[in-house]
Amino acid sequence: MPIYDRRPPSEYEVVDRWDGGIGWLAHPNETGRRTSHAVVGENGGVWLIDPIDAPRIDEELSTLGDVHGVIVCSNYHVRDADVFAARHDVPVYCPPWLSRATSQLDTVIELETSTVGTSGFELRRCHPFPGWSEAVAYRGSDETLYVPDVLGTAPLFTVGEERLGMYLLCRFTPPRAVFEELSPQRILVGHGQGIFENASPALRTALDGARHRLPAALRSNGWGQIRALTAALGDRS
Repeated sequence: MPIYDRRPPSEYEVVDRWDGGIGWLAHPNETGRRTSHAVVGENGGVWLIDPIDAPRIDEELSTLGDVHGVIVCSNYHVRDADVFAARHDVPVYCPPWLSRATSQLDTVIELETSTVGTSGFELRRCHPFPGWSEAVAYRGSDETLYVPDVLGTAPLFTVGEERLGMYLLCRFTPPRAVFEELSPQRILVGHGQGIFENASPALRTALDGARHRLPAALRSNGWGQIRALTAALGDRS
């Protein structure tokens, strides 16, 4: 089973569904579990976050409303942002600190750390160590948190009984400050299924025990994480 399946997808699987959005896997069988999201904005309209295209996905999106914009939150999640933007004639939003992503995008509106359009999401820079940068998105109105890479629920991220795990390299210096004062009721991730019950305790457990569980993560996920990192550096994950 590949870490990231680069072939054109033939199907998709909805793994997250709630009143205000969905999350889907364009390649349900890949180990990396790259998850795309569509979230209804505070004033209506649909906002796509780190999306990967799939056959007939627009039919699914139409049940939520019209697409108003695409948000890229990771240097390695350009994915199919330009494809969706062109098809729906909407802009791509990407914060300026994601230089690798902005260099790969055809249409970019650079943002400071502020609310993205009418989505209601505020972007926070996550910079756990040199060479790693992403944007964590949080919306206070419904306490929804989106984390692209540093946290995930895919098996490559979690160890033991963790519901939410930290990327292996980030366990050395967990970026706790990025998540200060956040008590999400819903956590969406770029790799894996979202958390919709007891989300805040899952976040605290992931942050507080990240370094303590580093040896276990090295044993169980070390080789897989090296493969995933190599695949991400070589393409768009």
